[in-house]
Amino acid sequence: MKTAAGAMSALPLRGQSRQSARPHILLLMADQFRGDCLGAAGNRAVHTPNLDRLAAEGARFRCAYSSTPTCTPARSALLTGLSPWNHGMLQMIAMAARYPFEKARAMHEAGYYTASIGKNHYHTQRNSHGYQQMLLDESGRVDTPNYRSDYRSWFWSLAPNLDPDVTGLGWNDYRARPYGLPEALHPTTWIAQTAVKFIETYNRPEPLFLKVSWERPHSPYDPPQRFWDKYRDADLPPAQWGKWAAKYAPRSSDRNDIWHGDVGAAEVRNSRRGYYGSISFVDEQIGRVLESLEKRRLLDETLILFVADHGDMTGDQHLWRKSYAYEPSTHVPFLVRWPSGLVSGRRGQVLDQVVELRDILPTFLDAGGAAAHPELDGRSVLPLIAGKTEGWRPYLDLEHGICYSPTNHWNALCDGREKYIYHAYDGSEQFFDLVRDPHELNDLASDAAASARVTEWRQRMIAFLAPRGEQWVKNGRLVPRPQNMPTSPNFPDKR
Repeated sequence: MKTAAGAMSALPLRGQSRQSARPHILLLMADQFRGDCLGAAGNRAVHTPNLDRLAAEGARFRCAYSSTPTCTPARSALLTGLSPWNHGMLQMIAMAARYPFEKARAMHEAGYYTASIGKNHYHTQRNSHGYQQMLLDESGRVDTPNYRSDYRSWFWSLAPNLDPDVTGLGWNDYRARPYGLPEALHPTTWIAQTAVKFIETYNRPEPLFLKVSWERPHSPYDPPQRFWDKYRDADLPPAQWGKWAAKYAPRSSDRNDIWHGDVGAAEVRNSRRGYYGSISFVDEQIGRVLESLEKRRLLDETLILFVADHGDMTGDQHLWRKSYAYEPSTHVPFLVRWPSGLVSGRRGQVLDQVVELRDILPTFLDAGGAAAHPELDGRSVLPLIAGKTEGWRPYLDLEHGICYSPTNHWNALCDGREKYIYHAYDGSEQFFDLVRDPHELNDLASDAAASARVTEWRQRMIAFLAPRGEQWVKNGRLVPRPQNMPTSPNFPDKR
């Protein structure tokens, strides 16, 4: 059968039975996108009309997290459907060459044509992990001497005498300024443009599984001038910090890629101006991708899921970048828009069940009619959308090995309402009431009124970590771990 654009469609015409049909699946992803930076989440300063549309026409998961909130371990969860301990990456290192069960390979085996556009952060960059087609923008990240991203090749084909890094900001720079070249050359534009052309010309008989992954709003905070100007007079939220975070006020170094430091309200606002501008730029480009689906009359034949690999502190608690147990780092947006007939659920609903990146692969397998894999830690969120919430996980495990400093090394449990953090370096604890204190300003770990709750969560952590052995729990007590453990015994390269 033909679509409006004249290409073959694997889906039935409108009004026909969907019982045996499978939707196209579109995974939209942004790097380092805070969960609170959505208009749909109540942020009145940020402009995200296209993501807000997905939330209004689908579902928003309010308590969505990245369990190991740095790039490669987060993407390992996305790739495998596993928890940090079971996929094996406990901190940011190079991803394994292959995992026993991988998203793109599984979707291909389920009958999908699999393609990825943008950032994957795989090692090596051209390792497909099952994608049949990859068009990459890893930009300046080079892990082989002769590697060049598809975006950089495109850039130099159009502008052979220009420098793609002329804006002068680093990958983890806290500073921000407008992009120094015409915005048509910006990688955010290229990713959307490539995705639009891919969708416009897709003519294979298989349903499409397409991942479109932007590396912004991750620093450099370099939106085009018009988005920089958009937030010139905006009432951007200032950085928030509790008394417990005073230790992070001194700068970690005199470099521009600090991981902690109070740089002053004006500099924080400047960073957030660039960050918010980058978010709105990505949102606009997502709108172009949605428009291309509408032109092909495929928008309502496609399961769309938007997520981020982790958040960005942007000065909260005097911290920068990611890898922390705190909400700006771990809390991510998680939006799902589904085709009519795939699942029966109220459009525009906000769900409180705690979900994580590991749940995305099982969701796609479910949507594609593939058998559930028995060894995955994640679960499909489609039943939640349909109101079938019984038996969902009561809380989520989070953890990260040493990053930036031996003191930044932790395990945490969170149910979206309360969060318990165990700091492995010295065995100290933190406890936050996220309902009353969403910015985590008041650490209740030593508060007598919260002692019963802290004890309950500590016992949950003991029960969770005890199977790992006496290095983690001994004589019924949590054990400090000042030494680093970058991987668990389940990391494939150890086998």
